[in-house]
This record gives sequence, structure tokens and C-alpha cells, in this order.
Amino acid sequence: MLNNFVMPDLYPAAPELFLAAMACVILIVDLFVGASRRWLTGSLTMATLIGCAFITYFTFDGTSSLTFNNMFVDDPLADFLKMLVYIAVITVLVYGRDYLAARDLDKGEYYLLVLFATLGMMVMISAYNFLTIYLGLEMLSLSLYAMVAIDRDSPRAIEAAMKYFVLGALASGLLLYGMSMIYGATGTLELGLVAQSVQEGTANRVILVFGLVFLVAGIAFKLGVVPFHMWIPDVYHGAPTAVTLFIGSAPKLAAFAMALRLLVSGLFGLAEQWQGMLMLMAILSIGIGNLAAIAQTNIKRMLAYSAISHMGFMLLALMSGAASAEPDPMALINAYSSAMYYSVAYVIMSLGAFGMVLLLSRAGYEAENLEDFKGLNKRSPWFAAVMMVLMLSMAGIPFFVGFFAKFAVLLAAVAAGHVSVVVIAVMFSLIGAYYYLRVIKLMYFDAPADSAPIRASLDMRILLSVNGLAVALLGLFPDTLMMLCTATLMRSL
Repeated sequence: MLNNFVMPDLYPAAPELFLAAMACVILIVDLFVGASRRWLTGSLTMATLIGCAFITYFTFDGTSSLTFNNMFVDDPLADFLKMLVYIAVITVLVYGRDYLAARDLDKGEYYLLVLFATLGMMVMISAYNFLTIYLGLEMLSLSLYAMVAIDRDSPRAIEAAMKYFVLGALASGLLLYGMSMIYGATGTLELGLVAQSVQEGTANRVILVFGLVFLVAGIAFKLGVVPFHMWIPDVYHGAPTAVTLFIGSAPKLAAFAMALRLLVSGLFGLAEQWQGMLMLMAILSIGIGNLAAIAQTNIKRMLAYSAISHMGFMLLALMSGAASAEPDPMALINAYSSAMYYSVAYVIMSLGAFGMVLLLSRAGYEAENLEDFKGLNKRSPWFAAVMMVLMLSMAGIPFFVGFFAKFAVLLAAVAAGHVSVVVIAVMFSLIGAYYYLRVIKLMYFDAPADSAPIRASLDMRILLSVNGLAVALLGLFPDTLMMLCTATLMRSL
């Protein structure tokens, strides 16, 4: 049996192998590092992510290659999304460092969980087989469950982790059951062969559609869209804010990649079936997300419901790529690049918004209520302006990246003939603008509720400023990011 073993090509998976090896090294180093040298673990974690970025950059050749018996794909889409994941995770570590240190949570466990969650995301992004997708998803999910509960003295965090774990286990079961049904119908776990079987009509259509329903349910949970959104507000609220920042940013890119690989690379032959499901979830997510956010007084819960509505817009673009039985290839690329553009724009905005919450938090004080933003302009005009840019962008007001992201999605939906859906989405977006503008009103027109000076490390202040400027500049020059998204998809799909 060993004589038949063929050594897989490890080159396409070099970043993942490097990260896994470094995580093991950091685990051992952390055992011998005392509390006084705890910064070493964080520095090594940051160096690992930078190393992964260099490896990804230098191994990029613009082509697609399969390895590990066609279970793992390295293509421009994977490389681009991985680079964005590294940037997002490094930003999370910089934003959360002071917050975690003030609460004695900046321990080796946190950094290791971040690394293993990042490894899970990387595997999800490059997965080309149901098993690899599930492996990456579970590595990410299990790390997130533990991260939510990392503050063991907080009953709220423990409760949020329990809810997340129970609902996450249920969603993983649904996803796995859907995968098993599709495997039973097609006889293969490889996405390319599944697509071929579906296209040729050799698989049992009824079993395929049943499997697809469970598969879409699992994807919807990971994206946090209606009706699988119940965990989002409780987990965002209950987790330490530095962990909420992590959950609300990089994993969205991995979830987008998983949805694209499964629905487009594997099950595009069933597009007529999943298009309707995505349409319903998109409309409900945009509606319920925006309406529920209006009633919130806690900014973390408000941003949680905002995330639900934003993921609804991403699904709207994904759905628009399945307009007809024989769609125009460029129309498909435009729709999927709009979904990708929206995911990237949302991650940038989410990093900035939760970064502002962390900026205002300090030892023994959580700045997570809307009241905490009162009079921010009097305390720090610059960071009030940064927050205003982020809120206007999330509301989809010109000329910020959020506006062009929404505009691209709505154009794709109109091109696919879903005019009525676009009208509903625009109406709910107008309603949703209220809760973003309310934050701006509190910052500029109310007296400060807290006169304590805003203290943060220089690198956090610089990075948060760059984050806000990126939202503004990508709004003024939206073509660059959109062209990158389009080019990577054209070379990968």
C-alpha cells in the first residue's frame, strides 16, 4: 500500500505549512515565557502572519494548481483573499493589544487561537473538496468558540460561547449532512467532479436538491444571515470586544470563499434552485438587519444587526450571478466580483468601526453603548471624523467605499433582472441610514458623557487613521479594488 503513495506537491500550500509549524513553535515558546515577556508571543504571532504574506506573495504565479489529490487549490482568488486575511488579522492584533492587556487576556492561548483560526480560514479559501472545506471550517469554528469564552470571569462571555457552540454544532451538522447527500448522489467529494456530474445529469436530482438545501443552510449560518442569524447579536455583545472585532472581520472573507467554491465551482448546475434561496435570505437579512438595528442602544449589537444586513447585500450579488440557464460569462464575473468587492469593503469598514469601540474602551470600562460616543468631537475631532467616515460608508452614502460597494451590487442585480428586489433593498437601506446617522449626531451635537482623555498606543492611532482614510480613498478611487476583484475571479473561475 505504501508503494502506491505519491508525495503531494507542498509548494502551493507553503503558507499554510509555515503557519502550522510556527503555531507549534509559538506554543512551545509560550510555555517558557513569563508574564513580563508576554509581548514575545504577540510579536512572534505578528511575524508569522507577515511571513505568510511574504510566502504568498513570492509563490504567486497567476495560475491555478491543485495538490493533495485535488483537495487543495492555489489560484489567484485564494492568494488575494489570503493576503486580505493576513492584513485583517494583523489589524485585529494591533487594535486589540491594549484592550486585552488591560484585562489580563493577552495570553498565549489567545494568540494561538488566532493563528489556528487563521489557518482554518486559509484552508477554507483554498479548499477544493468537501472534506477540506469542512476541515477548515471546523478549525476556524472551534477556535472562535474558545476565543469568545477566553474571559472566564465573564458570565456574559461564557453564555455567548455556549450559544455559539450549540448553534454552530447544529449548523456544522446541517452542512455535513448536505455534503453527504451530494456525495451519495454524485459519488465524489471533489468540487470539479461534482460540477461535472451535475452538469451531465448523471446524479439523482431530488437527492441533490435536498443536499443543496442543507448546504445553503450551513453557509447561511457561517455568514450570519436570516433565518440563521440568531447567534450574531448575542456573540458580538457577549464576547470581549477584541474577539468581536476578529469574528466580524476576516472570517467573512473565508465564508464568502466557501460560498463561492461550493455554489459556483461545485453546484452551478443547480443555480436555479439556490438562486431562489439566496434571494429570500438576502431580502430578509437586509430588512430584519436594518429594522432591528434601529432599536439597539449597544453599539456592538447595532453593528451585529448591521453585519446581517451587509451580508444580505453580499448574497444579493452572489444570487445575481445565476440569472439564467446560459448566462453571459462577463455578467457572471461582474456579479461575483461585486460580491467579493462588497465582502472586502465590509471587512475594512467593520475593522474601523470595532477599532473605534476599542479606542474608547480602557481598563475597567467598556465603551460599548451609543451613549459613550456622545461629544466625541470635543474629546478628539480627528477620531470623531474617522468614525463619521465609517458610519457614512456603512450607510452607503457617497463618496465612500460602502456606497460604491452597494452600487456595484445593485447594478449586478438590475442586470440580472431583479429590479423589484433592488427597490426593496434600497428602501431598507434608506431606513437603516437612521441608526448610522444617530451615531454622528451623538458625536457632534451632544455633550460628552465622559471627559476622560483618549489614550491608545501610537501604532493603534496610526493604523486606525489609515483604516478611516482607506475607506475614504477607496470611495474616491473605487476602480482599483474592483479591477483586482474582477481580475482574480477571471483567472480563477
